[in-house]
Amino acid sequence: MSELSFEQMLEESLKTIRKGEVVTGTVIAVKEDEIVLNIGYKADGIISRSEYTNTPNVDLRELVKAGEELQAKVLKVNDGEGQVSLTYKRLAQEKGSKRLEEAFNNKEVLKAEVAKALDGGLSVIVDETRIFIPASLVSDSFEKDLKKYEGQEIEFVITEFNPKKRRVIGDRRQLVAAEREKLQKELFAKIKEGDMIEGTVKNITDFGLFIDLGGVDGLLHITEMSWGRIESPKKLYKVGDSIKAMIKEINGEKVALTLKFPESNPWLNAAEKFAVGNVIEGKVARMTDFGAFIEIEAGIDALLHVSQISKAHVEKPADALKIGQVITAKVVDFNEEQKKISLSIKALDETAEAETEETVAEEEADE
Repeated sequence: MSELSFEQMLEESLKTIRKGEVVTGTVIAVKEDEIVLNIGYKADGIISRSEYTNTPNVDLRELVKAGEELQAKVLKVNDGEGQVSLTYKRLAQEKGSKRLEEAFNNKEVLKAEVAKALDGGLSVIVDETRIFIPASLVSDSFEKDLKKYEGQEIEFVITEFNPKKRRVIGDRRQLVAAEREKLQKELFAKIKEGDMIEGTVKNITDFGLFIDLGGVDGLLHITEMSWGRIESPKKLYKVGDSIKAMIKEINGEKVALTLKFPESNPWLNAAEKFAVGNVIEGKVARMTDFGAFIEIEAGIDALLHVSQISKAHVEKPADALKIGQVITAKVVDFNEEQKKISLSIKALDETAEAETEETVAEEEADE
């Protein structure tokens, strides 16, 4: 029997491998786009960047360190340069596919980081397997900006699993809806009308604010924001603002809020301040053909009828007054029950004339 050379003995001592085989190796070098593995074979194993991860342009040196142990699958025993071509990604995908199939069958809740926000939904990756969550299944309400989810860890369930078509669909909406329903029950069990409650501005419209109270959205209507007049909620609030309000009404799952607290009601002492005969100042708030409404205090408007603007004939209020103009007038009528107050500039002028005539008469009598 002929003796074997050292090279032959060394070659025979090394294992043989074949395409498709799963091998375990130790990382001996890492480059930006390549990992070199010692797999106990006569040639080293090479994992390219595209065969390690689905993430493009990533620096592999940030993900893998020399000395780590990795499992990979053989793509080619000889890649043309005498090295073994390996894939880590495809092996992970195979494992991931089995993992996702189990999660699909068991309706398991998964957690993963959002890799990218697309036009039609979110893309998340579990064990190098991409899962698509359509925009309609991201939340239980319309989400205009999906970009905010990028890099965020979210929970979801698999509702469709078709590896042949590479179609795996996730659903976050049902989890959000279930959590919201739980919070709703907890909240409605402890709140009642008249309670003070704190929430966060979720959405702003021309007619008011929707405030997240924790599982329930409360409506703060523009007419309930102040005893005075509010031009636009958008000028006063922004999404994310914290607001403490009072629960005005609970109607089923609808909660109406108010910032018009009873103790600050301007009508509480209005009878004394605006008694008939009192002379007061106010600002022209708005005008109609029949008169002008004068804001005499935040939350209280009084009517200055067109016939009471001047002794001279005034065709319409805009001929004599301007919005924002401060005027002085006399209170000629006060109806607390109907919350109506009437003013007159003409009566004030007539009083002034009468006083002037009386003064003149007294001076003439003294002469």
